[in-house]
Amino acid sequence: MTGSRAELIGDCVHCGFCLPTCPTYVLWGEEMDSPRGRIQLMLQQTQGEPLGPAMAGHFDACLGCMACVTACPSGVQYDKLITETRAMVEEVRSPAGRALRAAVFALFPYRRRLALAKAPLVTYRWLGLPGQGRLPAALRTLVDLAPPPRRAAPLPSLVSAIGPRRARVGMLTGCVQHAFFPSVNAATARVLAAEGCDVVIPPEQGCCGALSLHSGRRAEAARFAGALLDAFAGVDALVVNAAGCGSALKEIASLLPDDPRAAALQAKVRDLSEFLAALGTVAPRHPVPVTAAYHDACHLAHAQGVRAQPRALLREIPGLALREIPDGEICCGSAGIWNVLNPAPAAQLGERKARDVLSTGASLLVTANPGCLMQISAAVRRLGGSIRLAHTAEVLDASIRGVRP
Repeated sequence: MTGSRAELIGDCVHCGFCLPTCPTYVLWGEEMDSPRGRIQLMLQQTQGEPLGPAMAGHFDACLGCMACVTACPSGVQYDKLITETRAMVEEVRSPAGRALRAAVFALFPYRRRLALAKAPLVTYRWLGLPGQGRLPAALRTLVDLAPPPRRAAPLPSLVSAIGPRRARVGMLTGCVQHAFFPSVNAATARVLAAEGCDVVIPPEQGCCGALSLHSGRRAEAARFAGALLDAFAGVDALVVNAAGCGSALKEIASLLPDDPRAAALQAKVRDLSEFLAALGTVAPRHPVPVTAAYHDACHLAHAQGVRAQPRALLREIPGLALREIPDGEICCGSAGIWNVLNPAPAAQLGERKARDVLSTGASLLVTANPGCLMQISAAVRRLGGSIRLAHTAEVLDASIRGVRP
């Protein structure tokens, strides 16, 4: 963190530019559920106000979308403040709250456990089994979010470049991406290879720690992140196709400040679109005649500042017409595990986003985060709408191979 906590709190001048971009303020209109309101609560805490359940509830309600960071004219580092505050909240959480989060984090960061959980979740919803309304709210949300099965052959540890080699890159396969969207990882590897990259995919890689970090479980996040350091040694770049993972890995040096390998790896982390735009594309593109809307994943646009690159890559595709989504800066309500822990407001935000997406008239929604894909898909379905969804990598791969995304 740059500067002390008190100094960072003092940077906020309470101008209110953050208010219309904050999802919870948009929903509820409550000052304490806005970024500047939460910063005021942080100030009260530094002045001796105890961190009780009411105060903690306002911090828990924050999605961590970082739209306020983009909107703030004063450069307030709200991202640093809320991450540190979440760690404090974890220390005073109620036994029930601890138990719920322990159950969630016993599943999500572990690829094999997610893979085992996928089948019953998908089966329960897609077969229309009875009793869904009687499930606990968190489990009901997981059933609702579960996407239809996507098949892809297991990836080898090395995918060789097609044509002259231009780079040697590592590829993070992730947890949710690996379990629920293996086709996205397969498409990512094919696109990178087509663009002249040797793609290193360590089979032993695990969670990057993003979900833990963004939920205040810093020690847990450090353990996960530390296990990746040697797995990706010796690559020119570490390419990430999940926005939340990329955001966390771009902070890995602050998470592991005493390990020089962390700083070295952090310098190599690139989102897929960010990497391809800098490398320059050489693989021929075939036409993809489709009208597409691009959704900015919060941890890509706000946390990483990657907005122009995915749009530029999509506009390189012949026949693809790109449309912007109204109120695009407002989060879809996924936010890591926020939608599991806060199902009712998450559903409201998801349906708001779904209506905005459907208003574009696009037949394809493109985004760069598995959580967004699941959240928006579920919301569109609840509204009775219809739209195809794809990851940016899948659309690029379809154009390169000349197939339908």
